[in-house]
Amino acid sequence: MKSIKTFVAIAALSVMSFGAFAQTISVTASTLDGAEAQIAAQAKQAGAAYNITEAYVGNQVHMTANLSK
Repeated sequence: MKSIKTFVAIAALSVMSFGAFAQTISVTASTLDGAEAQIAAQAKQAGAAYNITEAYVGNQVHMTANLSK
């Protein structure tokens, strides 16, 4: 029983620490380069790397990225 409680506590702490370092951001711009520049600026301000996960081009560009430290 004690080992189960320990496992649950470790699992909860690992999920909490992952959530503290991951963040999703979305931006809107008129061009792909403009949207990526906004994401890069936000990542730099947060001291994080970014990975673009989605980009939609219509009348404007909507881009989503994950930030990770």
